Amino acid sequence: MAKTPLVQSQNNNSASQKKDNKKDAYAVNEHIKAEQVRLVGDNVEQGVYSLREALRIAEEQELDLIEISPNANPPVCKILDYQKFLYQQKKRLKEQKAKSMKVVVKEIRFGPQTDDHDYNFKLKHAIGFLKEGAKVKAYVFFKGRSILFKEQGEVLLLRFANDLEEYGKVEQMPVLEGKRMIIMLTPKKK
Repeated sequence: MAKTPLVQSQNNNSASQKKDNKKDAYAVNEHIKAEQVRLVGDNVEQGVYSLREALRIAEEQELDLIEISPNANPPVCKILDYQKFLYQQKKRLKEQKAKSMKVVVKEIRFGPQTDDHDYNFKLKHAIGFLKEGAKVKAYVFFKGRSILFKEQGEVLLLRFANDLEEYGKVEQMPVLEGKRMIIMLTPKKK
């Protein structure tokens, strides 16, 4: 029976160590090692203070002294509630992640002798993709001897780019890569 509590306490220690590792991203209060710090923020007179003086100011305001820029000389600190500070950092990261848009590339395949009905059908899809903000990679696939019609494929892709001029711009002119002739279009900014 004596072994069980010992095992549990070891598990609890490892769990608390994981939590501490997250909190150790910033040095706080007594964990700051510098002798002098530069205080910044709304609720303090900005300037260089000794660590003891900065801790006293933070304690008077019942807040934490957080080392924001440890590599500066002297290190930059702010007086804030540490939990609130971590929450704001998470929120800022989440907003940055939401703003960074992932580039989606939609492919449209043509044959060298695509008829008008198929062409118009694919043109409508390309317009939809560009309006959504996706890039469009259109290509003509040459099978067997159809490689003889590569000029026809290039004319088809240039016509396609010309018809989409209102919705997107050409990022890459038609290029023959193996059995494919490819053109890239990006959406126009609104």
